[in-house]
Amino acid sequence: MIEEGRAIFQQIADNIADSIIDGTLDEETRAPSTNELAAFYRINPATAAKGINLLVDQGVLYKRRGIGMFVAAGARTELLRRRQATFTDHYLEPLLGEARRLGLTPADVIDLISRRTGDGTSPQSAASD
Repeated sequence: MIEEGRAIFQQIADNIADSIIDGTLDEETRAPSTNELAAFYRINPATAAKGINLLVDQGVLYKRRGIGMFVAAGARTELLRRRQATFTDHYLEPLLGEARRLGLTPADVIDLISRRTGDGTSPQSAASD
């Protein structure tokens, strides 16, 4: 479960964020406690708390005194927005840069992606059908 080479607290934060994005943790529901995370991952509770606090600092989780941590309203939308921005920066921009160097048009890139996903149709071919 824990990957070598990445900070454990960051992995904890990412795993909780993944659960929010995929709907496993709905907005306004209780998130796992630091003790639950520490027991599950067999880590120090302070490390788990650091991951939780990262999400609190980002406004994804909030504390209800005496009850625990909860997923904030709008957390899923905000996490998706951030992930899409990261995806664009880390994957899309380099892909488009390489496509330009290879002389590929946007339509060529869409066609390549469509063929890779097994769909076999691109917006251009669907429009001409």
